[in-house]
Amino acid sequence: MRDGFFRVAAATPEIHVADTAFNRERICERIAEAERLGVGLMVFPELVLTGYTCNDLFLQYPLLRGARRELQEIVRVSEGRQMLIFVGLPWEHCGKLYNVAAAVCDGRLLGVVPKTYLPNYSEFYEQRHFTAGMRGPVQTDWLDGSVPMGTNLLFRCREIPELVVGAEICEDVWAASPPSIRHALAGATVIANCSASDEVVGKDSYRRDLIAGQSARLICGYVYTNAGEGESTQDLVFGGHNIIAENGTVLAASRRFHADTIYADMDLERLGSERRRTTTWPPSADEGYQTVAFSLNTKTMETCQERELLRMIDNRPFVPHDVSERSRRCEEIFTIQAMGLKKRLQHTGCKDAVLGISGGLDSALALLVTVRAFDLLGIDRRRIHAVTMPGFGTTGRTYHNACRMTEKLGVSLSEVDIRKAVLQHFADIDHDPDVHDVTYENGQARERTQVLMDLANQVGGLVIGTGDMSELALGWATYNGDHMSMYGVNVSVPKTLVRHLVRYYADSCGEEELAAVLLDVLDTPVSPELLPPEDGHISQKTEDLVGPYELHDFFLYYVLRFGYMPSKIYRMAVVAFAGEYDKETIRRWLDVFYRRFFAQQFKRSCLPDGPKVGSVAVSPRGDLRMPSDAVRRLWSEDLERIAQ
Repeated sequence: MRDGFFRVAAATPEIHVADTAFNRERICERIAEAERLGVGLMVFPELVLTGYTCNDLFLQYPLLRGARRELQEIVRVSEGRQMLIFVGLPWEHCGKLYNVAAAVCDGRLLGVVPKTYLPNYSEFYEQRHFTAGMRGPVQTDWLDGSVPMGTNLLFRCREIPELVVGAEICEDVWAASPPSIRHALAGATVIANCSASDEVVGKDSYRRDLIAGQSARLICGYVYTNAGEGESTQDLVFGGHNIIAENGTVLAASRRFHADTIYADMDLERLGSERRRTTTWPPSADEGYQTVAFSLNTKTMETCQERELLRMIDNRPFVPHDVSERSRRCEEIFTIQAMGLKKRLQHTGCKDAVLGISGGLDSALALLVTVRAFDLLGIDRRRIHAVTMPGFGTTGRTYHNACRMTEKLGVSLSEVDIRKAVLQHFADIDHDPDVHDVTYENGQARERTQVLMDLANQVGGLVIGTGDMSELALGWATYNGDHMSMYGVNVSVPKTLVRHLVRYYADSCGEEELAAVLLDVLDTPVSPELLPPEDGHISQKTEDLVGPYELHDFFLYYVLRFGYMPSKIYRMAVVAFAGEYDKETIRRWLDVFYRRFFAQQFKRSCLPDGPKVGSVAVSPRGDLRMPSDAVRRLWSEDLERIAQ
């Protein structure tokens, strides 16, 4: 395991009903294949050593003894292999028969977990042969000694503290109170399910949702392995529908009706982070449980992960890739933003809003949100006062886009040229206007904010903030300039998502001329336009100075959502942005992100109100309560190890 990634597999071998030697051979073949790929946990189907469909043959001594004999061989084959393996078989204990999952690792049978809920309805007749499993572990005979047996068994890895595995069998997860709930509350981070769930129309979708939902509810990894090819089709057909899920996300799923093995790299650190931050997740309560320790040497796994990480890492974590889902998400975010502003306008009694319109992305989104809020309130759009404030860096392109946008939306537009006022201010403080330093830039930003605030006082309205979350994370805002407003509608929208929200509006507004303006805004380089243009074009491009926003949004998501180590975020970014950015570029901008993120908290500590729209936000009143004077040494030291 490296960086918390742990490789798991769900395998459905082709079997022969009641042929335990053949089935063991197929199981061992899959184990050998998984070992080459660095798998640390492998799960096989329910009763895989015999076949689930043996029916009354389960009562025959030859089958039961054959299953035990082949389990011994699997235990022998497991010696020296760095893998925890779950295999299903019938198990006799104290004169009764149990449907169990045997946990095997490195030449040891660690324990057996019996099935709790035995279905005896419709096509299932398990109570004819099996007894429901006991909760509290007992000792059951194995070779010349004994091993623990019970549903309340957990298997903990000595080398990987985050890896604690519990097991349940098929129907257990379909029951009203699955054993996996107890397992997770007792500390299990991964659930293994040996299953034999037959196929009927529509059942696969329900099964997929069930497993994904259980992994979400328990904030765990879930490896579900189903019976398939080779089972008797006397009355039932089994499709080998295997699923690997993690906290509500399906990492891998097999094709049905194929004898497949699926693999995925679970992120155990992600699960740990989610449980830590979820205050309603209780401390582990393992009373009544027995924990069995096992060991894994993870070097092989790390080598395999170096070659390929078996999970999709989204390089745009804030933006859904599916077009229909993205459109749905954009509409939802627009509505949240507009409803937040609507409530603030209602509460304050304001019927006017003032905002600066630059012809850039953020002010375009803020204006679109304000328009929707006014429409919801039934207030005339003319009471939205858009203000364009040309300065030393304003270009004709952005100026004309700002004017055309307000015209097409039917809002009021006024123009206040700030250049004269800023030059007077420079004279007052004895600043040379030919020195294009931070004073030169911030003087313009603060003048614009003063204009907006005073105009809002004139009309009794609110100043609507335009800055987005990515800018706030990097501190790319002028303190008491564009940093300040009376309500910031974009405050929790990252830059990569701002683009898609504006595009969504352009695509769905049904107004060709407005759409054309918005598309040109999207095509305009991101810039504060505070430095003089070069040949009429924008000379100051934000991403040349602070770095690409798609990288910073990626960093922001994993820093705030999961608290990952910088080295892990770097590794994930290298995978996610392969072909877009090289390793050195990613490392350089990651260093910039941490440097700016730690240094600029004082700006975020006094943010105006604004609606939270996603799981990541930087509001000091909600998601990010961070000291303004925190030292980033630990994060920098980890980054330095990357360079080495």
